[in-house]
Amino acid sequence: MNKYIRLALLFIFLSCPFFVKGQVGFPYCESFSEGDTRSTTVFGGSAKLVDGALRLTEAVTDQNGYVYIDVPFSSVYGIKASFEYFMYGGTGADGLSVFLFDADTQDFRPGGFGGSLGYAQKDNNPGLTGAYLGLGFDAFGNFGNSGENKRGGFLGGSTSLFPNSIVLRRGGNGLNGYDFVNGRITYNPPPGNANIALDVQYQFPLSSGGFGTGRVEDINQPGYRKVLLELEPHPSGVGYLVKLEMVVTTIQNEPRTITIIPGTAFTYEAPRNLKIGFAASTGGETNIHEIKNLLLEVSNEAGLVNPQGVDFSDITSCEGQENQYLIIDEEITLPNENSEIRCLQFYASLEDIDAETDDICTQGKCQEENRVLEIPQGTFKAGTNGGDYTFFPNEGFTDQSVTVYYTITDTYGKSSAGNAITLKIQESPEPVEIYVEGSPEIIEEVNLCGGESVVLASKGGEPYIRYEWYRDGILIQGASAEKYLADVEGEYLVKAYNRQNCPAISNSIRISFPEFPEFDYDSPVIGCTADQAVDITLHIAGYDPLLYDYKLSGEGLIFLDDEMKEIFTPGLYELQIKHAGLDCYSSPTPLEIVILEEEFLADFDFEIQGTGVKGEEDGGFFPDDIFQFIDSSSEDAQSWSWDFGDGVTSTEKNPTHVYGEKGDFDVVLTISNEWGCISTMEKKVSILRSYRLMFPTGFTPLDENNKYFIPKSKGLISGQLLIFNLWGDLIFETDDLSSPGWDGTLEGRLLDAGIYVYRYNAVAIDGEKVTKAGKFKLIR
Repeated sequence: MNKYIRLALLFIFLSCPFFVKGQVGFPYCESFSEGDTRSTTVFGGSAKLVDGALRLTEAVTDQNGYVYIDVPFSSVYGIKASFEYFMYGGTGADGLSVFLFDADTQDFRPGGFGGSLGYAQKDNNPGLTGAYLGLGFDAFGNFGNSGENKRGGFLGGSTSLFPNSIVLRRGGNGLNGYDFVNGRITYNPPPGNANIALDVQYQFPLSSGGFGTGRVEDINQPGYRKVLLELEPHPSGVGYLVKLEMVVTTIQNEPRTITIIPGTAFTYEAPRNLKIGFAASTGGETNIHEIKNLLLEVSNEAGLVNPQGVDFSDITSCEGQENQYLIIDEEITLPNENSEIRCLQFYASLEDIDAETDDICTQGKCQEENRVLEIPQGTFKAGTNGGDYTFFPNEGFTDQSVTVYYTITDTYGKSSAGNAITLKIQESPEPVEIYVEGSPEIIEEVNLCGGESVVLASKGGEPYIRYEWYRDGILIQGASAEKYLADVEGEYLVKAYNRQNCPAISNSIRISFPEFPEFDYDSPVIGCTADQAVDITLHIAGYDPLLYDYKLSGEGLIFLDDEMKEIFTPGLYELQIKHAGLDCYSSPTPLEIVILEEEFLADFDFEIQGTGVKGEEDGGFFPDDIFQFIDSSSEDAQSWSWDFGDGVTSTEKNPTHVYGEKGDFDVVLTISNEWGCISTMEKKVSILRSYRLMFPTGFTPLDENNKYFIPKSKGLISGQLLIFNLWGDLIFETDDLSSPGWDGTLEGRLLDAGIYVYRYNAVAIDGEKVTKAGKFKLIR
């Protein structure tokens, strides 16, 4: 591949984060003994790290936990998995499962727990999403029967319990599938069913101990358990041969490797890529379930071939800057299916390339000490995206060449033998900058209106033989001149190459075509004070004349920005907005301005209903008087809100109200019109007395219209009228408030005309004691 094209591809690659190759694959090692795990190890349910192991459940009822390795692997080569597990500390249930599922499954969800061990369906709970294969290590005995809606099991699908059983089930979907394929009982099989159990000399319980026991990690101690599972590609080309062995210690210092499944045909077509996971559960019975020291490898190791690299020569590097490069898959040979460059490592010589360790877990990783190579001429660094790397030349090596060696490791941990990379160090060019033509200063961003364009110009301190313009990190085809006409939004920069073909990378300029800002405003805008200007800016949400320009036009007038603070002319207008510094306004939107022609005022009067009494001069107000309030506001009022000053309100236009007590009350009337204008008027109502008592100066007993002497009263709850002659003799008495009064007689005889004396003792409705006395005439 042409070295210049390679450089361009690298730039595209680094600028597009969606085109990323992760450095993951096999061998995959997860000890679970450290304080954290790899980012592709996904926990769920009750799973957590505890004391150097992955604990899937505690010894508590109804627990469930799972973990899966979010690394797809090709189904072509099969898989080998080994791990230690620990079941202990409880009453003996339920167990754990190992499962494989389709790597293309979008939303991972475990299966039913309890007897289904997080894999198969359970009653109405669906099984594992995308399930392909499940292997259960079932201490309690439900995974190998047909209970809870599972399909098939030992003895033709019996619903009996089969404790200490290892059961293989096929894949399924929802409530369908997950069928029983094969299984072995490892300890105490049902009588007469030795054919489904291990031979007696090999039998062992799946759990290492009951209540109060602990984790057994020493291979020489009874209770140690390790699983060796292999899915070898089936000779027919469809599915696998499932092989299962376990390292088991039942007698101290005598670990044994026991074959559980020697090679069961699992001839179900596998998805193109698979993922692996583990689950465990408890129900009414309990156990702690843990795993550690997980190792995942390819089964068909012999079917894998080492990648082949190529020698790269005469690649240009430029002094004084970090040069970026990319080895793409098409340049080298990746013979293994679905394989990618997972790891790039550097060496100073071919002699340094060897099998640096026999630890397969170390081989499955990129060794950090080989990802950076420092030599006198400069520093090589491997990137994080497969085949990308950088070289930063040290000063003083211009026009010299440097050669280093590299290996590539693929998805399956297979590495190339080693090849050379030779780079020539060239003198770096003078810096280059881009300007907007016509502007003497560097500008970081240019905003344009739709249809506009701007000329970007490159300026540097030496001659350049060619230019490359980029928009958003992507090379613009055909843009190779010193200037470029930009009419598309994006981030622009230029690479200017000097005579040594070294690029100087410019600053970047962003070209934007900003959308017109969304803004809310009130319409109509109401001026409630006659002949007074309105401020439109107060009615525009987020008004900001520093960021935006505003234009209001109508009625033959135009107002810009803060000119809109004083608008005296009502009418129909149009409002527009634009970004400050641009010439293009948004489309006009209507705005109505209403300014009242006459002052909008609230006013009212009040009197005692039906009496014409309006104040003290008319006799005053009393607590039980019915006040009539009369609106006299502006004619265009449409709503009224009364506050009578005693906690009572009304929305009537002309309401009535009884106060029921003495006091000063501030009555407030608030009115509004169709535009929402508001006006308020407040007046005081003073009720100074709680009673009225008025005595006549005389009466005429012989006149039917003035026959009795009695006071006129109001607001009394009791009253005693006493009548005396001038000598002080009591001649009449009554305490009946409904009495018609004295008729001028004494013992049935009409008394002589003359002057008489009255005294009146009363109690008002507010408890005030009232006493009055005076003279009056009896007229005959």
